[in-house]
Amino acid sequence: MELGKVTVSINKAINAQEVAVKEKHARTCILGTHHEKGAQTFWSVVNRLPLSGNAVLCWKFCHVFHKLLRDGHSNVLKDSVRYKNELSDMSRMWGHLNEGYGQLCSIYLKLLRTKMEFHTKNPRFPGNLQMSDRQLDEAGENDVNNFFQLTVEMFDYLECELNLFQTVFSSLDMSRSVSVTAAGQCRLAPLIQVILDCSHLYDYTVKLLFKLHSCLPADTLQGHRDRFLEQFRKLKDLFYRSSNLQYFKRLIQIPQLPENPPNFLRASALSEHISPVVVIPAEASSPDSEPITDLVEMDAASQSLFDNKFDDIFGSSFSCDPFNFNSQNGMSKDDKDRLIEQLYAEITALKEGLDNFKAESARGAVQLRGRASELEAELAEQQHLKQQAQDESEFLRAELEELKKQREDTQKAQRSLTEIERRAQANEQRYSKLKEKYSELVQNHADLLRKNAEVTKQITVARQAQGDVEREKKELEDSFQRVSEQAQRKSQEQAEVLETLKRELATSRQELQVLQGTLESSTQAGAEQSTRIASLEQERDRLSRAAEQHRDEMAALQAQLQQLQDVLSHEQESSRTELEKLQTQLRDKQESTEQALHQLLAKEQLSLLQGTTHEAKRMVQDALARMEDPAHISCTGSADCLLSQTLAASECAERLRDAHSKYLLDGAAMGSLLPCLALFAHLVSNTLLQGSATSHVAPVEPADRLLELCKQCGSEAVSYLSALQDPGTVASADCSLVTACLGQISAIGEELRPRGLDIKQEELGDLVDKEMAATAAAIETASARIEEMLSKARADDTGVKLEVNERILGSCTGLMQAIHVLVLASKDLQREIVESGRGAASPKEFYAKNSRWTEGLISASKEVGWGATVMVDAADLVVQGKGTFEELMVCSREIAASTAQLVAASKVKADKDSANLCKLQQASRGVNQATASVVASTKAGKSQVEEKDSMDFSSMTLTQIKRQEMDSQVRVLELENQLQKERQKLGELRKKHYELAGVAEGWEEDD
Repeated sequence: MELGKVTVSINKAINAQEVAVKEKHARTCILGTHHEKGAQTFWSVVNRLPLSGNAVLCWKFCHVFHKLLRDGHSNVLKDSVRYKNELSDMSRMWGHLNEGYGQLCSIYLKLLRTKMEFHTKNPRFPGNLQMSDRQLDEAGENDVNNFFQLTVEMFDYLECELNLFQTVFSSLDMSRSVSVTAAGQCRLAPLIQVILDCSHLYDYTVKLLFKLHSCLPADTLQGHRDRFLEQFRKLKDLFYRSSNLQYFKRLIQIPQLPENPPNFLRASALSEHISPVVVIPAEASSPDSEPITDLVEMDAASQSLFDNKFDDIFGSSFSCDPFNFNSQNGMSKDDKDRLIEQLYAEITALKEGLDNFKAESARGAVQLRGRASELEAELAEQQHLKQQAQDESEFLRAELEELKKQREDTQKAQRSLTEIERRAQANEQRYSKLKEKYSELVQNHADLLRKNAEVTKQITVARQAQGDVEREKKELEDSFQRVSEQAQRKSQEQAEVLETLKRELATSRQELQVLQGTLESSTQAGAEQSTRIASLEQERDRLSRAAEQHRDEMAALQAQLQQLQDVLSHEQESSRTELEKLQTQLRDKQESTEQALHQLLAKEQLSLLQGTTHEAKRMVQDALARMEDPAHISCTGSADCLLSQTLAASECAERLRDAHSKYLLDGAAMGSLLPCLALFAHLVSNTLLQGSATSHVAPVEPADRLLELCKQCGSEAVSYLSALQDPGTVASADCSLVTACLGQISAIGEELRPRGLDIKQEELGDLVDKEMAATAAAIETASARIEEMLSKARADDTGVKLEVNERILGSCTGLMQAIHVLVLASKDLQREIVESGRGAASPKEFYAKNSRWTEGLISASKEVGWGATVMVDAADLVVQGKGTFEELMVCSREIAASTAQLVAASKVKADKDSANLCKLQQASRGVNQATASVVASTKAGKSQVEEKDSMDFSSMTLTQIKRQEMDSQVRVLELENQLQKERQKLGELRKKHYELAGVAEGWEEDD
């Protein structure tokens, strides 16, 4: 095929007329790629076209390029990859045009880039996406991880196709018959390629999801199913709307998707899946080419017209010999030449028609062979489905047997569970009885205490009776004779006393049975019995002098009482053992109950945290999806709103970090973490949407940076929320990356927001130089002070204190040196920026012209110098023992943030290939490493000092430890209250700082 013919066809196919690309021109371009085995000619022609200046031209280029990627030579993709970045730049450029073909071109170019990336990552897939099931399995290499990743890539590919589909339909006025107009056909023509791609992608996605569900748990693929369901509904609606358009009815037969999506949880549903097949009728595949029959009729008509003209010129008598020039018909030589030329022209036209006919025949043969291949692939697929159904049937049988076994195991477990519940109920009843018995023992103990008081009263009465006995003894000595006479009567009285003692002994035995519950009451009862024994012995002595004959009985009574005392001691020991056993069981029961309650509470808290985190992550992901939604492109926003949203999100991130720390220290602090999570997701989502809206009205460079930062911030927020949702990573979750992204978004918002200066424009240049010089001087002064403090510490301190101070001051010295290098690199880069951007103007005029950038340099320089001075003061206090390690860590982080602000202000206008910029970035990394070294050395010193001052509780008693525990709890409450007040104070200080900064920067004047 001639190169010139291909060039002409490309120029005819890609033009500025708002009509559909003619099929014959596109077909010539495709045949040209097969002829030259590449797309060099195509790109050489396209690079000369003004694609960035005419939207219709760019739209038709996308259509032709899409057809080349599908039906052209396989080397078209290799020759086109080098232009992928240019297509991305063109897509972003057309994305700023909200009317006409602007958004269509932007989305179409993004689709083509996605298609090239997909085929580059998956070279087994041809451009037209036609593959058999065996080839699809080979593409995944029978690895479930590859199939998982391939499914995600197909989802992204299909999402781009559906976005183009929806955008084209939304740009058309469906109230009119747009499909019959030239402009409507120009927009609808590329959708034929989209329909072909979507049918294959849908089919492969369904098959891959069934394969994944056979290898992975259903919960793991929940996200895949949700995404497929959304795309299924969109594709079904778009296919239905397309099939009703008159333009598509004569060009393509669009398949209809099933009423309900496939059920991936049921493996047998794969056999019910029918692959959608798009049919392109042979007679309608070339709408702008003329039919073959018309060409034959045209040839016959041309021949008849030629015969009539020949008869008119040469006469009817020469029809049998038309070239008999010897006849006398009066024809001139010029007429003969014209006739010959006309005949040659018609012969040439007939040859071209014959060539076209041969090309059409070849194309028809290719289509028929392709259709035959598709039918063979479908047959093989049906056979594969049959085999798969048989395998699935065998699998279901095995699964049924397994379910039967599981059912038997479940029944056994149910019976075991019933037995366990019965035992638990019996234990509960036993525990209730023990509790009742314990209550009864306590009541008996109280009764015995009351009886002890009564016995004490009886002892007092007995002592009084002892005095009476002494007096009676004297009387007995005086009247011994009278006693002898009354001996018989006394014997009877003694017998009555013995009966009384026996009754008291029986009563004592009954009381001893009641006293088995407690050791203390039994001891008191023993004392009571001992007292009674002593009184009985006194009475025995008195009675022995009165009646010696009863001594033997009294001795027997004493022996019996001794035996009773031994029995009482044994019963006291058994009562003590049973009481300790009951107390141990009660304590174990309480501990097990408390442990179960704690576990249940922790489980509920974790479930609540995971649910809240999931909703928060879904909110952020929804915001990211809305940023990519074409309907959101028309939304705009101001930098003021962006700054307010970013500030609120940053403060919420700080509160979330504090709440997270509290939760890690105390799991009961869940109440403060959940509201912060919800508010954090809401504010971050609003910030992302506001940033995207602000980028729509911002200049190109800040808009691109702002949009990329918003996407990065959303991704970091999703990663942070995912870490919170996973119990294994909840302790290591950190939102510092989100905070950093919010800070960068705020910085870009400050750039986009107009502000004024309190100084004259002519003084800006001098002020920048003064501030940079003052910053360098402050850093040098700070370095000198640190060296002095280090020398003094080496002279005065020893041991651990000297080691800690040397480590801290050494890291501070390294930080000051790194900041000094960064300031010098910033001055060099600033000088380069001024020299390259001022032209013929002076440096002061350049600073005055770029006042906002100059203001950022001034502010950043002030912050660096102030931070260096404050950090040196904090280090001095720490070395003297008057400061805190936390203050030094905060100062080091603050100065690192200030240097980052200086770097950001310096690199705004720098060339990305500048050597000074590379030095500045390297110096910035050095500052970050030095800051990390300061924080690490400070923490190490703090832990070393705390280990030295560790407390020793070995010599404290139980009462002292309890007292110290109460004091510690009081101190914790006081510190928590103080921490809350300090946080409120910090919030108010930040608000006031924001207001003062707004006044200093002239924000109120702008309002």
